[in-house]
Amino acid sequence: MRLMIVSDLDGTLLDHATYSFAPAQPMLDWLAAHNVPVVLASSKTGAEIAMWQERLGLQRWPAIVENGAAVFDGRFDDTPYRRLRAALAGIDAPFQGFGDMSVAEVSAVTSLPPAEAALAQTRAYSEPGLWLGDDAGLAGFLTALETRGISARRGGRFLTLSFGGTKAGRLADLKAQVRPDVTIALGDAPNDAELLCAADHGVVVRNTHGPGLPPLPGEDAGRILRTQAEGPAGWREGLEAVLRGLGVMTQGDRLDG
Repeated sequence: MRLMIVSDLDGTLLDHATYSFAPAQPMLDWLAAHNVPVVLASSKTGAEIAMWQERLGLQRWPAIVENGAAVFDGRFDDTPYRRLRAALAGIDAPFQGFGDMSVAEVSAVTSLPPAEAALAQTRAYSEPGLWLGDDAGLAGFLTALETRGISARRGGRFLTLSFGGTKAGRLADLKAQVRPDVTIALGDAPNDAELLCAADHGVVVRNTHGPGLPPLPGEDAGRILRTQAEGPAGWREGLEAVLRGLGVMTQGDRLDG
């Protein structure tokens, strides 16, 4: 059985506060030993993803970047981002994007070290940021964005703006390329919902720091499950449950750690 794992990063494979992935390491080792592709799917930039692929030992696999705007291939062209920033300049609204912040401010709102915060500002397709107004103002802001062809997606921390593209859409592209028998997706936030529903099996990793996910189609049938643990511990918990349910992991398979 050819598997392909597609996983969100922040709050899913990485701890929400510390960015540690230590609890998931035994499962990452098992997947590597069995040559299972693990595709990162995140709102992070290509520069950030490349760093995390190296840390996680996932350099050989593709990745979905900037909330589904593209599949990362190592190239950088920020033309879409510059168009997006120009459009935002024409909207008077209390939205503070990464492009409006200093490196120190991005570091503060993300808890990233300054060097990594700078990578988060190296954007090509999308603009994450903070909505600083009320709900009524947000509705008007979203309408103004829509008239300019800009979509908004709520993640675990930020409202991310782009000219389109979803994690689910990029999953469809990768399925056509890789041709796996089974896809398993993991995520923790509203911007992961379409991805979880598009995969053969989905895992909602518990998140008590954000809005979480409402009930999704397929949960009643067991195609999508929810974890008890949060972050990387939940990632390992959910993925192990799916793999054992599929018979890919057997009683003889033990995860160290």
